[in-house]
Amino acid sequence: MSSYQENKKKYITLKTRELLNELPPFVFDLFRGIEHTSSVNTRLAYAYDLRIFFEYIHKHVARFTHLSSITEITLENLDDIDPRDIEMYLEYLSYYEKTFDDQHTSYYQNGQNGKARKLASLKTLYHYFYRQERIKRNPTSIVDMPKIYEKPIVRLEIDEVAKLLDAIESGEDLTEKQKIYHHFTQKRDLALIAMLLGTGIRVSECVGLNLEDIDFNYNGIKITRKGGNETIVYFSTEVEEILRAYIEERNTKECKTMDNPLFLSMQGKRISVRSVQLLVKKYSALVTSLKTITPHKLRSTYGTQLYQETGDIYLVADVLGHKDVNTTKKHYAKMDDERKRRAASIIKLREL
Repeated sequence: MSSYQENKKKYITLKTRELLNELPPFVFDLFRGIEHTSSVNTRLAYAYDLRIFFEYIHKHVARFTHLSSITEITLENLDDIDPRDIEMYLEYLSYYEKTFDDQHTSYYQNGQNGKARKLASLKTLYHYFYRQERIKRNPTSIVDMPKIYEKPIVRLEIDEVAKLLDAIESGEDLTEKQKIYHHFTQKRDLALIAMLLGTGIRVSECVGLNLEDIDFNYNGIKITRKGGNETIVYFSTEVEEILRAYIEERNTKECKTMDNPLFLSMQGKRISVRSVQLLVKKYSALVTSLKTITPHKLRSTYGTQLYQETGDIYLVADVLGHKDVNTTKKHYAKMDDERKRRAASIIKLREL
């Protein structure tokens, strides 16, 4: 695992510990119990979600408001929660406010996806302590998950991909201010977008790449997946040409970090996920005004093209790093139906 990935894991672990200090003490037992079956990212998300739940019952459920803080909530209190409390909590998540230091108020909203994730965190909490017989009831077991509505896959069409790469290469349609920066970042930006479009890797995987992770003998890159597993992903000769041109320029610039990142910011440091998101937004706006394109949409573009060319859903799942092929099937089910309809039209019952 690269030092970037190690530092990121360390940061998330320390942030999770910080959040656990704000939660009831028994929650630490849960996190210790799931440490070997979950990722650091998952545990951090659980910590945030559970904090919202405990803050809600402390503030809005009358039998808990007498407690001075959520750290005083006990397993006995947890056993006193009923399904109606949880359903009220889900309704609360639709829109709520939170005041920080009596100075400013932030406003939060959750759709069906957000509610489903937070309920899943709560179900994990209850399931763990119920299975250990440390609580007598599991009210989450009879609370239905919010219905999730599948969104259509947003992706770039073939001609839009070409236009996007052309726009980055030329920079003609950028504002005068943008053109100043484009002079310094053109090769990097082109290589970065080509990497995302040509491999389908996640933006976090892309910014985590180091120079030594590139092997031009096999046109492969070594990446660390979300769960921490290392794998090799391959790229085309077209991507190779763009990447070589960038690396030649990159090697002439000062790198201010010890771990030799592939993609550098203008400050000579590893480019951030946020910076990649902004540059994708900037360039894609030149190509299409009808679609909101993000790095993840570039990943969807790659997955779509790969499936159209191969028809192999298992290959697509493997290359995209999906642990469960059903995740891939869910995203590309509509395309699968189109393939089945086309196949049906091939069969003739009577010769014409």
